[in-house]
Amino acid sequence: MRQFEQRRSFEPRKRKSKEEIAVIREERAKQQQATDLENWKPKTKLGKLVREGKIKNIDEALTHRILEPEIIDLLLNLKSDVLNIGQAKGKFGGGKRRAWRQTQKKTAEGNVPTFACMVVVGNGNGYVGLGYGRAKETLPARAKSTRKAKLGIIKIKRACASFDCNCGEPHTVPFIVEGKCGSCRVKLIPAPQGTGLVIGDECKKILKVAGIKDVYSASTGQIRTTINLAGACMDALRKTTEM
Repeated sequence: MRQFEQRRSFEPRKRKSKEEIAVIREERAKQQQATDLENWKPKTKLGKLVREGKIKNIDEALTHRILEPEIIDLLLNLKSDVLNIGQAKGKFGGGKRRAWRQTQKKTAEGNVPTFACMVVVGNGNGYVGLGYGRAKETLPARAKSTRKAKLGIIKIKRACASFDCNCGEPHTVPFIVEGKCGSCRVKLIPAPQGTGLVIGDECKKILKVAGIKDVYSASTGQIRTTINLAGACMDALRKTTEM
Protein backbone atom coordinates (compact mmCIF):
# COMPACT_ATOMS: atom_id res chain seq x y z
CA MET A 1 0.00 0.00 0.00
CA ARG A 2 2.82 2.42 0.78
CA GLN A 3 4.44 1.80 -2.59
CA PHE A 4 1.09 2.39 -4.29
CA GLU A 5 0.60 5.67 -2.41
CA GLN A 6 4.11 6.80 -3.34
CA ARG A 7 3.45 6.11 -7.01
CA ARG A 8 0.25 8.11 -6.94
CA SER A 9 1.99 11.04 -5.26
CA PHE A 10 4.27 11.59 -8.27
CA GLU A 11 3.44 14.66 -10.36
CA PRO A 12 2.56 14.11 -14.02
CA ARG A 13 5.12 14.97 -16.67
CA LYS A 14 4.90 18.46 -18.08
CA ARG A 15 4.51 18.63 -21.82
CA LYS A 16 7.12 20.68 -23.60
CA SER A 17 5.99 23.80 -25.41
CA LYS A 18 6.43 24.35 -29.15
CA GLU A 19 9.29 26.79 -28.50
CA GLU A 20 11.20 24.24 -26.41
CA ILE A 21 10.68 21.57 -29.08
CA ALA A 22 11.95 23.98 -31.76
CA VAL A 23 15.08 24.73 -29.70
CA ILE A 24 15.77 21.00 -29.24
CA ARG A 25 15.37 20.41 -32.97
CA GLU A 26 17.76 23.26 -33.79
CA GLU A 27 20.39 21.84 -31.44
CA ARG A 28 20.07 18.41 -33.00
CA ALA A 29 20.33 19.92 -36.48
CA LYS A 30 23.49 21.82 -35.50
CA GLN A 31 25.05 18.66 -34.07
CA GLN A 32 24.18 16.72 -37.22
CA GLN A 33 25.59 19.53 -39.38
CA ALA A 34 28.86 19.56 -37.38
CA THR A 35 29.32 15.81 -37.81
CA ASP A 36 28.53 16.06 -41.54
CA LEU A 37 31.16 18.79 -41.98
CA GLU A 38 33.77 16.70 -40.16
CA ASN A 39 33.12 13.73 -42.44
CA TRP A 40 32.80 15.84 -45.59
CA LYS A 41 35.08 14.89 -48.48
CA PRO A 42 34.87 17.59 -51.18
CA LYS A 43 34.54 16.49 -54.80
CA THR A 44 34.80 19.83 -56.62
CA LYS A 45 37.85 22.07 -56.99
CA LEU A 46 36.11 24.91 -55.12
CA GLY A 47 35.19 22.57 -52.27
CA LYS A 48 38.80 21.42 -51.92
CA LEU A 49 40.05 25.02 -51.78
CA VAL A 50 37.50 25.90 -49.10
CA ARG A 51 38.29 22.75 -47.13
CA GLU A 52 42.01 23.54 -47.20
CA GLY A 53 41.37 27.12 -46.04
CA LYS A 54 42.65 28.81 -49.19
CA ILE A 55 39.25 30.48 -49.76
CA LYS A 56 37.82 32.05 -46.62
CA ASN A 57 35.61 34.77 -48.12
CA ILE A 58 32.07 34.00 -49.23
CA ASP A 59 32.17 36.75 -51.89
CA GLU A 60 35.10 35.01 -53.56
CA ALA A 61 33.28 31.69 -53.45
CA LEU A 62 30.12 33.18 -55.01
CA THR A 63 32.09 34.13 -58.12
CA HIS A 64 32.25 30.39 -58.89
CA ARG A 65 29.46 27.90 -59.38
CA ILE A 66 28.72 26.26 -56.02
CA LEU A 67 27.72 22.58 -56.26
CA GLU A 68 28.23 21.50 -52.63
CA PRO A 69 26.16 22.96 -49.75
CA GLU A 70 28.96 22.24 -47.26
CA ILE A 71 30.89 25.14 -48.80
CA ILE A 72 28.21 27.56 -47.59
CA ASP A 73 28.09 25.88 -44.17
CA LEU A 74 31.82 26.44 -43.68
CA LEU A 75 31.83 30.08 -44.81
CA LEU A 76 28.57 31.31 -43.27
CA ASN A 77 26.67 30.83 -40.01
CA LEU A 78 23.20 30.28 -41.43
CA LYS A 79 19.72 30.42 -39.93
CA SER A 80 16.80 28.67 -41.60
CA ASP A 81 13.02 28.99 -41.56
CA VAL A 82 10.17 27.12 -43.23
CA LEU A 83 7.50 28.94 -45.22
CA ASN A 84 3.87 27.90 -44.90
CA ILE A 85 3.01 26.93 -48.47
CA GLY A 86 0.44 24.19 -47.70
CA GLN A 87 -3.00 24.08 -46.17
CA ALA A 88 -4.54 21.64 -43.72
CA LYS A 89 -7.90 20.07 -44.45
CA GLY A 90 -10.87 22.05 -43.18
CA LYS A 91 -14.57 22.46 -43.83
CA PHE A 92 -15.48 24.71 -46.77
CA GLY A 93 -11.80 25.42 -47.51
CA GLY A 94 -11.11 26.92 -44.09
CA GLY A 95 -8.02 24.88 -43.26
CA LYS A 96 -5.04 26.46 -41.51
CA ARG A 97 -1.76 27.16 -43.25
CA ARG A 98 1.00 24.62 -42.71
CA ALA A 99 4.54 24.00 -43.91
CA TRP A 100 3.89 20.89 -46.04
CA ARG A 101 2.08 21.07 -49.34
CA GLN A 102 0.54 17.68 -50.05
CA THR A 103 -0.51 16.45 -53.49
CA GLN A 104 -1.71 13.06 -54.67
CA LYS A 105 -1.24 11.06 -57.83
CA LYS A 106 -3.86 8.56 -58.96
CA THR A 107 -2.36 5.17 -59.89
CA ALA A 108 -3.61 1.62 -60.28
CA GLU A 109 -2.23 0.82 -56.83
CA GLY A 110 -4.06 3.74 -55.20
CA ASN A 111 -3.27 7.31 -54.21
CA VAL A 112 0.45 8.14 -54.00
CA PRO A 113 1.02 11.25 -51.81
CA THR A 114 3.87 13.71 -52.37
CA PHE A 115 5.02 16.40 -49.93
CA ALA A 116 6.57 19.74 -50.90
CA CYS A 117 8.40 22.23 -48.70
CA MET A 118 9.99 25.68 -49.10
CA VAL A 119 12.91 26.77 -46.90
CA VAL A 120 14.69 30.12 -46.64
CA VAL A 121 18.25 30.38 -45.27
CA GLY A 122 20.39 33.40 -44.44
CA ASN A 123 22.97 34.79 -42.04
CA GLY A 124 21.03 37.94 -41.11
CA ASN A 125 23.73 40.11 -42.67
CA GLY A 126 23.04 40.43 -46.39
CA TYR A 127 23.02 36.79 -47.61
CA VAL A 128 19.82 34.88 -48.32
CA GLY A 129 18.70 31.83 -50.31
CA LEU A 130 15.36 30.19 -51.10
CA GLY A 131 14.78 26.54 -51.98
CA TYR A 132 11.83 24.33 -52.95
CA GLY A 133 11.88 20.55 -52.63
CA ARG A 134 9.49 17.63 -53.15
CA ALA A 135 9.66 14.07 -51.85
CA LYS A 136 7.48 11.17 -50.79
CA GLU A 137 8.01 12.03 -47.10
CA THR A 138 8.25 15.29 -45.15
CA LEU A 139 11.82 15.18 -43.80
CA PRO A 140 13.48 14.34 -47.14
CA ALA A 141 11.50 17.19 -48.73
CA ARG A 142 12.81 19.63 -46.13
CA ALA A 143 16.40 18.37 -46.54
CA LYS A 144 16.15 18.75 -50.33
CA SER A 145 14.75 22.30 -50.10
CA THR A 146 17.44 23.29 -47.56
CA ARG A 147 20.14 22.01 -49.89
CA LYS A 148 18.71 23.97 -52.84
CA ALA A 149 18.43 27.12 -50.70
CA LYS A 150 22.13 26.91 -49.76
CA LEU A 151 23.21 26.32 -53.35
CA GLY A 152 21.15 29.30 -54.55
CA ILE A 153 22.30 31.79 -51.92
CA ILE A 154 22.75 35.39 -53.08
CA LYS A 155 24.17 38.63 -51.70
CA ILE A 156 21.86 41.64 -51.33
CA LYS A 157 22.57 45.31 -50.74
CA ARG A 158 21.25 47.23 -47.73
CA ALA A 159 21.41 50.92 -46.83
CA CYS A 160 19.74 53.78 -44.95
CA ALA A 161 17.77 55.19 -47.87
CA SER A 162 14.60 56.68 -46.38
CA PHE A 163 14.18 60.45 -46.81
CA ASP A 164 13.30 60.94 -43.10
CA CYS A 165 16.10 58.78 -41.61
CA ASN A 166 19.76 59.73 -41.18
CA CYS A 167 21.02 56.92 -38.94
CA GLY A 168 23.58 55.70 -41.49
CA GLU A 169 23.06 52.01 -40.62
CA PRO A 170 22.20 49.38 -43.28
CA HIS A 171 18.69 48.47 -42.14
CA THR A 172 16.49 48.73 -45.25
CA VAL A 173 16.59 48.37 -49.04
CA PRO A 174 18.74 50.98 -50.84
CA PHE A 175 15.95 52.09 -53.24
CA ILE A 176 12.51 51.03 -54.45
CA VAL A 177 12.68 47.58 -56.04
CA GLU A 178 9.93 45.47 -57.57
CA GLY A 179 10.03 41.73 -58.12
CA LYS A 180 7.66 39.44 -59.97
CA CYS A 181 6.94 35.73 -60.15
CA GLY A 182 3.87 34.43 -61.93
CA SER A 183 1.03 36.88 -61.30
CA CYS A 184 2.55 38.16 -58.01
CA ARG A 185 4.24 41.55 -57.84
CA VAL A 186 6.07 42.69 -54.69
CA LYS A 187 7.39 46.23 -54.30
CA LEU A 188 9.84 46.98 -51.46
CA ILE A 189 10.11 50.63 -50.36
CA PRO A 190 12.79 52.06 -48.00
CA ALA A 191 11.52 52.87 -44.51
CA PRO A 192 13.00 54.80 -41.54
CA GLN A 193 14.51 52.98 -38.59
CA GLY A 194 11.94 51.65 -36.13
CA THR A 195 9.21 51.08 -38.71
CA GLY A 196 9.57 47.31 -38.79
CA LEU A 197 8.64 44.96 -41.62
CA VAL A 198 5.33 46.13 -43.09
CA ILE A 199 4.77 43.05 -45.25
CA GLY A 200 3.10 39.64 -45.15
CA ASP A 201 4.18 36.97 -42.69
CA GLU A 202 5.89 34.68 -45.22
CA CYS A 203 7.87 37.49 -46.87
CA LYS A 204 8.71 38.74 -43.39
CA LYS A 205 10.59 35.49 -42.75
CA ILE A 206 12.68 36.05 -45.89
CA LEU A 207 13.55 39.64 -44.99
CA LYS A 208 14.48 38.72 -41.41
CA VAL A 209 17.09 36.13 -42.39
CA ALA A 210 18.34 38.54 -45.09
CA GLY A 211 19.10 41.21 -42.47
CA ILE A 212 16.46 43.81 -43.44
CA LYS A 213 14.77 45.32 -40.39
CA ASP A 214 12.57 48.11 -41.79
CA VAL A 215 10.63 48.21 -45.05
CA TYR A 216 7.34 49.30 -46.60
CA SER A 217 5.74 47.07 -49.23
CA ALA A 218 2.97 46.79 -51.79
CA SER A 219 1.87 43.53 -53.40
CA THR A 220 -0.57 42.67 -56.20
CA GLY A 221 -1.77 39.53 -57.93
CA GLN A 222 -2.66 36.14 -56.46
CA ILE A 223 -0.71 36.69 -53.25
CA ARG A 224 -2.33 33.66 -51.60
CA THR A 225 -0.03 31.56 -53.78
CA THR A 226 2.84 31.64 -51.30
CA ILE A 227 5.36 30.02 -53.65
CA ASN A 228 5.04 32.80 -56.23
CA LEU A 229 4.89 35.47 -53.53
CA ALA A 230 8.18 34.27 -52.01
CA GLY A 231 9.74 34.09 -55.49
CA ALA A 232 8.67 37.69 -56.19
CA CYS A 233 10.19 38.84 -52.88
CA MET A 234 13.48 37.12 -53.73
CA ASP A 235 13.43 38.69 -57.21
CA ALA A 236 13.06 42.12 -55.60
CA LEU A 237 15.98 41.48 -53.23
CA ARG A 238 18.10 40.27 -56.15
CA LYS A 239 17.55 43.61 -57.92
CA THR A 240 19.14 45.57 -55.04
CA THR A 241 22.57 44.75 -56.45
CA GLU A 242 21.79 45.47 -60.11
CA MET A 243 22.07 49.27 -59.95
